Amino acid sequence: MFKVLTCLATAHDLRLVVVAAFVCFGGCFTAFRLYSRMREAAGVLVRAAWMLLTGLVAGCSVWATHFIAMLSFDTGLPSGFLPGGTLASLLVAVLFMGAAFAAAAVARTPPTRAVAGMLAGLGIAAMHYVGMSGYVTEGRLSRDLSLVAASIAIGAALAAAAMWKAQRAHSAERQVIAGLLLTLSICAVHFGGMAAITVIPDSSIQVPGQMLSSVMMTLAVTLIVGLIMLGGLAAVLIEGAANAQALNRLRRLADAAYEGIVVVRGDRIQDANAAFCAISAAQIDDLVDRPLTEMLDFDGLPVEGRREGRLRPVGGGAEIPVEAFARVLEPGKGEAAEDLTVLAVRDLRERRTAEEKIRYLAEHDGLTGLGNRNAMQKRLSQALEQAAASGEALAVICIDLDHFKEANDLHGHQAGDAVLTATAERLRRTVTAPSFAARLGGDEFVVIQIGAGHQPTAAAELCSTLLETLSTPVLYRDQNLRIGASLGVSLYPHDGDTGGALLAKADMALYRAKDSGRGVYAFFKREMDESIRERRGLARELREAIATDELVLHYQPLARAEDGAVCGFEALVRWRHPVRGLLPPMEFIPIAEESGLILPLGEWVLRQACADAAAWDNPLRIAVNLSPVQLHQPDLPALVHSVLVETGLNPSRLELEITETALFKDFQRALGNLRRLKALGVRIAMDDFGTGFSSLSTLQSFPFDKIKIDKSFVENIHRHDRATAIVRAVLSLGRSLDIPVTAEGVETPEQLEFLRAEACAEVQGYAIGRPAPLAADEEEAPARLTSHR
Repeated sequence: MFKVLTCLATAHDLRLVVVAAFVCFGGCFTAFRLYSRMREAAGVLVRAAWMLLTGLVAGCSVWATHFIAMLSFDTGLPSGFLPGGTLASLLVAVLFMGAAFAAAAVARTPPTRAVAGMLAGLGIAAMHYVGMSGYVTEGRLSRDLSLVAASIAIGAALAAAAMWKAQRAHSAERQVIAGLLLTLSICAVHFGGMAAITVIPDSSIQVPGQMLSSVMMTLAVTLIVGLIMLGGLAAVLIEGAANAQALNRLRRLADAAYEGIVVVRGDRIQDANAAFCAISAAQIDDLVDRPLTEMLDFDGLPVEGRREGRLRPVGGGAEIPVEAFARVLEPGKGEAAEDLTVLAVRDLRERRTAEEKIRYLAEHDGLTGLGNRNAMQKRLSQALEQAAASGEALAVICIDLDHFKEANDLHGHQAGDAVLTATAERLRRTVTAPSFAARLGGDEFVVIQIGAGHQPTAAAELCSTLLETLSTPVLYRDQNLRIGASLGVSLYPHDGDTGGALLAKADMALYRAKDSGRGVYAFFKREMDESIRERRGLARELREAIATDELVLHYQPLARAEDGAVCGFEALVRWRHPVRGLLPPMEFIPIAEESGLILPLGEWVLRQACADAAAWDNPLRIAVNLSPVQLHQPDLPALVHSVLVETGLNPSRLELEITETALFKDFQRALGNLRRLKALGVRIAMDDFGTGFSSLSTLQSFPFDKIKIDKSFVENIHRHDRATAIVRAVLSLGRSLDIPVTAEGVETPEQLEFLRAEACAEVQGYAIGRPAPLAADEEEAPARLTSHR
C-alpha cells in the first residue's frame, strides 16, 4: 500500500490523476444509470440497445481512466503510445464491460452475480495490461508480480461488489455507491499495476514521435469520453421523461382503483398504488424492493388465482384480512420475460364486519340482542347431545309476559320495546352460562337450563327467581309499567328427548300456568298433553262443523223493562256435536280464537242470524256479538254490508255487540270500523259494560246506541250494596248521555222490579226468556221464543 501511494505521489501528475478520477466516476455512474434503465426496458431489441450503450460507456470510462492516468505517469524518460495497443485496450474494455453488465442482467443467483463481477474485474485488468503493451519508454519495464496479483484481486473484488450492488441499483443513491465501488476497482488495478513497475533505462529503445502533447491528448480523450457519457445520460433522461409521463398516467389510473395493486418481481415489490400504500401504512419508497412475504401471510404467493390471507402493515399494528387476485405478466411479442406478477389486494375488513353483522343478526334478535329461535334450536340440540353423553338433566322454560299487550296498546310500541329490552337484560343477569336465554318472538322467551344439578329442584329455584325478577315494574317515561310473567317447564329426559318435544311440552305447561291465573310457573304433566291433543282434535272437528252445518243458532229475547214487551233477540251459537251433544259457546269459542277459526265462525253466525231475522214477520231487532278479531278486520264493514244486501235485512234491525276489551288491541282501527258500520245504519252496543279498563273514555270516543250492564253486577242486586250502587250509577249515566241501557242476566222478579223502578230501558235474562232454536214447523218463531216467560 505504501509503495502504491509513493508511486502515485512521485511518479504521477496529480492534476491529471484528479481528471482521470472524475472521468472514471462519471463514466461508472452513467453506466449504472444505463444499466438500471436496461433492466426496466421491455423488448429484446430495446434491451440489447441499452446493453450496447451501457458497455460502450463503461468500457470507454475504464479505458479513459487508464489512458489519462498513463499520461500523468512520468518516468523522467521519453515515452509515448503505440496506436495498436492503445486501440486494442479500448476494444477489450468495451467488450469485457459489456459482457459483465450482460451477465449481471441475467443473473438470478449469487454465483451468477459473482461471475458478472469477476468479468468486470478481469476486463479492467485485461484492458490495463493490453494498454500497457502500447506504452513505450526509453527503458525496460520490470514488474513485481505479487503486487500485480494483489491489485488484480482487489480490483476484481471491488468490481464484484459493484455489480452486486447494481442488482438493486434502482435509486440514484445506490447507483452512486456502485459507481464509487467500480471507480475504486479501476484505480486499484491501474495504480497497483503502475506501482509494481520498475523502469530500467535503455537508450537503445526508440520512442515514436507523438502527434499531440500530453495535455492535448488528455483534453481530447476527456472530451470524447465526456460526449459519450453525456449521450448516454441524455438517452436516460429522455426515455426516463417519456416513461415518467406514461408511468404517471398508469399510476393515476392505478391510484383510482379501490383495491391495492402491487407489482412483484420474484418476491420483491417493484411498484404499488396508493390504495396498497394506505393498507400497508407505508410510503412507496418504503415498499419498493421489500420482500412481499414479509407483509403478506400467504402459503406462497398466489399465482393466477384468488387467495385469502393477512397483511402486516409496515408501521406495525393489527394484521388486516385481505384477499389477493394474482396474474403473471406474460411478455409481449419481441419482449423478454420479466418474471413479473401483479396482485390486486382487497381489504376485507369492511366485508368481514358486514359478514359478522349478518351472522349476528341471523342468530340474534334484533331488538333485545338475545339469541333468536334458530340459534336457540341449534344450541338446544348441542346441549341435548352433551346431556345424553353425560347423563345430566336439562330444563326448558318457556316464558310469556303477562299484560304485555295491554301495556303495548295503551302506551304504544315504544313502551312495548322498552319492556322487551328490560326483560332481556334481566334474563341475561339471571341466567348464567352454560345456561342461556333466547327470544322466540313477540313477548315469548325461553330459557335453557344446563348443568344446574338436581332436577326439578334447580328448575323450580330458577323459575322462582325469574318470576321475582320479571315482576319488577319497568320504568318508561316516568311511568312504572307492571309486567309479570308466566312460566312453563319441561325436563329432559323425563318429558322428551328432542328439542321440539321439550319446547312443545314446556309450551303446554305455560298454557296451564296462564290458565291458572298468571304470575306462576307450572311443570309439564302427562294430562296436559292429553288436554292439548283434545283441544287440537276439537279444532279440527270445529273446522268441519262450520263447513257441514253442525252449528245452530239459539235466540234469547230482549224486552222493554216497563211492560215486558219483546223488542229483539240476541243470536247465540251452539255446536251440535255428533258425539258430545250440544256444546255451549264457552267450550269451543276459545278454541276457535286459538286456531284462527273465529273469523269463519263469526261470519257464519252473522249471515245466519240476518237471514233468520229477515224471514220474521215481526220486524224485531237481532243482536249479534262480534269477536275482537272480527272487529279489527279491515273488511268487516264490507262483509256486513254484503250480508245485509244478500239477506235483505234492514240495517236498523241489526245490532252488533262489542266488548270494551276488544277495542284496545288497535283502538284507532276499531273506531274506524265502528264509524263505517254506523254509516251503514247498523246499531252498535257496548257489551259487558263496567268490566273493561276505560269505560268512560270509550263512551266519549264513540256514540254507542246501547249500553249493556254485565250480568255480574245485575245478579248481585240486593245482595251487595256496591253492586246495587254500580247498577244505579250506570243507569243514571245512560240517562245523562241519552244512551239506552240494557241489563243482562235478569233472573228474579225482584231484579226486574228494581230495574223498572230505576227506569232501565231493556232487560235480558232467564226471567224474560231462555235461548232457544228456531222450530222448522213454526212460522212465528219469535212468538214461540217469548213463551218461555
